[in-house]
Amino acid sequence: MRLGYVYRSPMRLVITGAAGFIGSHFLELALKTNRTEKIFEEIVVIDSLTYASNKAFLDSLHSKFVFKFVKEDISNLDSMFSLIESRDHIVNFAAESHVDNSLDNSLNFIKTNVLGTSVLLELSRSKKVQRFIQISTDEVYGTISEGQWDENSKLDPNSPYSSSKASADLIAMSFYRSHGIPVVITRSSNNYGPRQNAEKFIPKVILNILNSTEIPVYGNGENVRDWMFVKDNALAIWKLLTDGIPGQIYNIGGGTELSNLSLIETISLMMKTKPKVVFVKDRKAHDLRYSISAKKILRELYFKPEVNLESGLKRTIEYYSRLIQK
Repeated sequence: MRLGYVYRSPMRLVITGAAGFIGSHFLELALKTNRTEKIFEEIVVIDSLTYASNKAFLDSLHSKFVFKFVKEDISNLDSMFSLIESRDHIVNFAAESHVDNSLDNSLNFIKTNVLGTSVLLELSRSKKVQRFIQISTDEVYGTISEGQWDENSKLDPNSPYSSSKASADLIAMSFYRSHGIPVVITRSSNNYGPRQNAEKFIPKVILNILNSTEIPVYGNGENVRDWMFVKDNALAIWKLLTDGIPGQIYNIGGGTELSNLSLIETISLMMKTKPKVVFVKDRKAHDLRYSISAKKILRELYFKPEVNLESGLKRTIEYYSRLIQK
């Protein structure tokens, strides 16, 4: 833990959006770590339980750990006012995150990702919270044909989803500069792993292979993404919660870039089958390639991913295979 950042006791950890994919893995890590290290007196989960959430994740953890759950929308200022306290460390996972849905209707994305984040920041200012971790995405940088983005790269989002996340980042940083709110922003590459919504790319590939159905692929399938196992991202965020420097942005990269077609081929080889790929009309303003430099978090926090792609995919395939057998 950094000497410049001293914990005060008692403290609470407030996790918004913890019934979602990445949030549920971070919650699990936080509960396990806090059981032994006893950093936080209480852990509170706030989630509105939208279509991308699954309360079963929370229920399974409730059987092993003690934490408080509140069903609430973070954009509801009146309700959130009574939920945030000065002793809080807030980790904001709550977000609408599907690009296609944002292209169909951006309003929910603005409401949750921009207004919701703004509500949390205003309450953090008035309640003088101790730390605010804003969970963002590498998609705020746009697309890059070669090289990598670092934390100083310009924001150039191309979808309503990524634009809403970039807006939230800018607002969060303004609260650090204007009000001294101890904000840390994380921007991770594409996550995958157990519990991810079936609409996302890797779960869809695995489930369609298991069900012997066609895998829809946008355009020519050559769009490139950097992939990271979700538990590695959760660990990086925990390190930033305890040791990240307020006012800083940290890229969290997986270090494994693959085109969509190459990823499908990798998964199908692991599942010992030949996939049925069908090319569909490309997504509007489809980003060609994402690639982020994670040198900063390695240099400052000595963090690098622990789970390689083969191991992570194996665990993910096993999870969805068990899921369809139930």
